[in-house]
Amino acid sequence: AGAETVKRAVQLDVASRFQESLVCYQEGIDLLLQVVKATTDEAKKHRYRQKISEFTFLSDGKYHKQIRIEENATGFGYEKLFREYLTDIVSEVWVEDPYIRQVHQASRYLLYNFLRFCEMLIKGPCKVKTIHLLTSYDEGCGRSQQMTALEEIKQSLSNYGVTLNIDFSSSIHDREIRFNNGWMIKIGRGLDYFKKPQGRFSIGYCDFDLRPCHETTVDVFHTKYTKKM
Repeated sequence: AGAETVKRAVQLDVASRFQESLVCYQEGIDLLLQVVKATTDEAKKHRYRQKISEFTFLSDGKYHKQIRIEENATGFGYEKLFREYLTDIVSEVWVEDPYIRQVHQASRYLLYNFLRFCEMLIKGPCKVKTIHLLTSYDEGCGRSQQMTALEEIKQSLSNYGVTLNIDFSSSIHDREIRFNNGWMIKIGRGLDYFKKPQGRFSIGYCDFDLRPCHETTVDVFHTKYTKKM
């Protein structure tokens, strides 16, 4: 299966479908690494490792794609941005955003945005088991509300077999999301690129694909991701 996946990656590479080819390369390499771990024959291990090295060379380097979200644009819900990178080998996710905290301004619903993001992960097709959140503490009396909300999200995720690890930093500034298949997404506004809905019963309140956005830039990167052989 790993070899067939890599063959498909080569075909996509030749067709200049680089984003899809990188996904296939990484999935194929991951499958072959599983075979190496399960094989006791040293000669076979050596051959597999040689093949993995060849495929790793083909997929080496960095990939960069930039998406520009215009002011008031719609159709940019989380599934639209992230789904193609959430392949079935994704099991671990890192979210770094300093503003996953309680509402201070009417236009910000960041704790709810983070919850929506987690819901997307649970729906698959990935098999996420661990989510790491790095954010900053809320200020003043808002901290207790922030902690209560995050603890509720953590407990709810555990009901789906997902562990949420939460860490805090007073110096965090960057906003990025990383998956353990090598994809990294940086959004200029983090998860907070949606505008305030016009009302609780207005179109776009529940469906983020219909919610107007603030202008922002999304940068997608891929760096070589392989485990130790």
